[in-house]
Parts: sequence; structure tokens; C-alpha cells
Amino acid sequence: MSRRIKLPRSVHWVTSKGKDYFYYQEGRGTAHAGPRIRLPDDPHSPAFWAAVQQAQGINDAVPTDTIGGLIDAYVAAWPGLPRKLAPSTQAHYLRYLKRVRMAWGSLRAEDLRPKHVQALMEKIGAEKPASANNILDALKAMCNWARGPRELLHHDPTHGVVKFTGGEGFKPWTPAQLQCADDNFTGALRRAYVLGRYTGQRVSDVIRLGWNDVDGDVIPLRQKKSGAFPVCPILPELEQEMRTWEKRPGPFLLQERGRNAGKPFTTNQLWKVFNEVRADLPELEGAVWHGLRANACIRHRLEGKTAMQISDMVGLSVEMVERYCRHADRKAVAQATVRELRERQNSGNVKPLKNLQQKGK
Repeated sequence: MSRRIKLPRSVHWVTSKGKDYFYYQEGRGTAHAGPRIRLPDDPHSPAFWAAVQQAQGINDAVPTDTIGGLIDAYVAAWPGLPRKLAPSTQAHYLRYLKRVRMAWGSLRAEDLRPKHVQALMEKIGAEKPASANNILDALKAMCNWARGPRELLHHDPTHGVVKFTGGEGFKPWTPAQLQCADDNFTGALRRAYVLGRYTGQRVSDVIRLGWNDVDGDVIPLRQKKSGAFPVCPILPELEQEMRTWEKRPGPFLLQERGRNAGKPFTTNQLWKVFNEVRADLPELEGAVWHGLRANACIRHRLEGKTAMQISDMVGLSVEMVERYCRHADRKAVAQATVRELRERQNSGNVKPLKNLQQKGK
């Protein structure tokens, strides 16, 4: 990037490990320095200059009369939001707000109506319902930010627009896959597996957990992606595993080989280790980390917990908990029906059914 870019007052440029970073800070280097605000990485982008103007307090200078302008203003506001968006959430929103911009970028923001959003949802959702739902999520987040005290939008164009019915979520690991992991996983990979299976947390949270997060027989944590604050019970199987783990500062999971040995994992690094082991275990085909969240929900449901209780322990929405538990619920109902029939037959109230003849007889 050329150093000839003329930056505004109070904007400074830092290069670290070959990458450029930009910050806004009033009175930098003085006793009266203001807060240090991270700016977008590309000083040629509209979002960069919108963020500078917002940091300077010139909010009126950010064009928000069109949907495209509103998107730029929303993205520029991310560094200063009271509740920070995780980098993964930012990337997710950017991806789907791009679709919103393509559809209505030049439309006056106040002219966007629920009927327009509904039409786009139906068009995209006919083939890609998950994408349509993600677009609606990103648009809702932007509209919620723009309304209220900011007064950049005076109505909710997503009001009444309903998501497409989703599938059953990520598939839980099968009993055979769980047994395969029990028999073959060792070291940090085994720790990650038991933490994921018995707490129901995302990989991005599992890699951060350590002894400092343990509070008696529970693990309270704030989730990195959603900001939810579940309190995970330490189940007997997890407690038994943890008894063998050394007590030290830092996360439970540390890398075990190479020049990064002894350092914490990133999400991608843990996936890499998992993929290497999974390649030699055909039983694990189709198994993904997120499926262990479903296993955790099903475990709690089979023990009689309500969806709300599971939500508090795992940090998923009640709707998602119910989606993950549908298979377990159906199976439980069927098993209960069979037990009831057997009890009635044994009591003599019901005449036993004759065995059905096999085909071909």
C-alpha cells in the first residue's frame, strides 16, 4: 500500500508483521489522549472515511439516505458498538449485506418495505432457504441499529417477515462415531472432544476454556460468537477426564507439536488436527465439531431437562435446542409407546399381536 495516502488529523498508521492497521486517537502521545478506535483496513474504501467521520463526531456527514449508505454507516459503526461483534459475525453480516446492497443499494432507506423483503426472501428461499434466513438476520441487525435513538430509519422493513423453516441443524454424532472417538482420540484432541461433547460449546469457546473458568461443579462462560452466558454443568464423564488434567494457568488445550508446541490452539488449527485423525477413521465420515452440540442437547433432554433449561446450560436458543432434540423426542415417544404396550400385554388387558409372517412365506 502506498505511503502517499494523506490521512486526516488524529489517524495513525501502524504496520505489524507486514500488515497495515489504522487507528483514530485524539491527542495521541499526550496526557490527554482520547480512546483508540480501530478503523477499517482499506483507506480507499467508503467505510474507512465514514468510520473516520464517525470517530470525529461528524455523524451527519455519513450518507444514510439509501440502503447502500445505511450499510456503509452500519459497518463503520461496528468498532464503537456497546456490544462488540465477533470477527466471524462481522464477516457473516458483510457477506449477506452484500446481497441486500445488490437488491436495493440505491433505494431510499425509508422506501424499503416488508413486501420488498418478503419478495426477496421468497425468491432466494425457493432454492436456498438457509441463505434467505441469513440475509434476513443481517438486515434485521442493521435495521435494529438504525432505528431507535439514532433515528436513521423510522420503520422496520423486516416487520412480519418470517424465516423459512430450517432443517434439524447439524447432525449429532452417531453412537458408533462417539465410540470411535472414545477409543482413538488422545491428547489435546481428546480434551477438545470431551469438552465439546459434554458442554455443548463451539470450538471457538472450547479452545479458550481453562481451569480459571471452572467454578465448583460448573463452567460459566461468555460465548465468543453470540455473547450468550451459559453455565455448563460438569457432567460425571467430563469430571472423570478432568481429574487427569494438570492444573496450570491458560487454556486446557495446548498444541503438542511443531514450533507452536505449548501455545493455545486457534479454531483452524484444531480443525486441522481433527481432520488429520479423521482421515484414518472412516467411522467419522460426516462428523463435525458442531454436531457435538446436538449430542449435548440430546443428553440433557433424555435426562428430562426442558428446552429452556438446556438453553441456559448450552447457550443455544430454545428454538435451536428443540430442533436438535427432535430426533431424541421422537425416539423417546416411540420407546414409551412400546413400553406401554408391553406393560398392558403383560397385565393381560391386551391380546398379544401375532408375529407377522416374513415376506415370501
